[in-house]
Order: sequence, then C-alpha cells, then structure tokens
Amino acid sequence: MHSLKPICLVPAWTPVFLPKSFPLPKGPYSPAVRAGDFVYVSGQTPRDPMTGELVGDDVATQARFTLSNVQRVLRQAGGELSDVVSLTLYLQHMSDWEAVNEVYKEFFTAPFPSRTAVGCDLRDILVEISVVAYVKGLS
Repeated sequence: MHSLKPICLVPAWTPVFLPKSFPLPKGPYSPAVRAGDFVYVSGQTPRDPMTGELVGDDVATQARFTLSNVQRVLRQAGGELSDVVSLTLYLQHMSDWEAVNEVYKEFFTAPFPSRTAVGCDLRDILVEISVVAYVKGLS
C-alpha cells in the first residue's frame, strides 16, 4: 500500500520588504528574498523608493543611487555590500561601463564579487543592478 506524502505549501524562502514607511513595490515581486544563508536582491534602479522619482541625469549619479538602494535592501535582509558574491549590472548603453566601474569601486573592495554586465533597453533609466549575497547565519 502506498502512502501519500504531505505537500509542503510553505516556500523554502522568505520575502524581504523595506520598512512599512516605504511603499510596496509597484510590480508583483519582492525587493529581496532569503533562501538559507543567501539573499537575492531584485533589480534595483535609480529611483527614490519613497517617491518613485528618478535620481540623476548621468550614469554615475544613477549608479551611485542604485547601489545605495541595493545596500538599503541588503541591510533590511541582515546583510551588507561586503556579503555580495555576485552582481548583475544592466546598462542602457554599454559605453557607460567605465563610468559605472568607477562608481562600483566606491562601494566594493577586493576581493570583488563575480559580476556580469548586460546591455539592454531600460526605458528611462541608465542602470539597474541585482545582487546575490551570502550572509552566514541567516538560516
């Protein structure tokens, strides 16, 4: 006789949200999720999370603000930028890579996380960044 195994409906990960004073994301996603000791941060943009306003007209300013948004979400999840093991950089113009690389070095030091740069249509922004962080002791 076969016995049925119960189905677990609780995901093996938990969403991370910014404090209640911040508006919820406009789309159907979590700013980040925790899965064991890993934190996966959704693509962050150079938009003020309180107002939705675009910050900066140039790629360096937008990259700086985007990385600050990444840092804010990581801290809410219990991590820091120093915990980042992988970063994906989305650029509206691949010719902006060097300018963004200079800003990147303001936020990260050696040993640097793995990184991928992707050129894509970002509509009205110049940069978007997603990261994966390993934060020991989260699980």
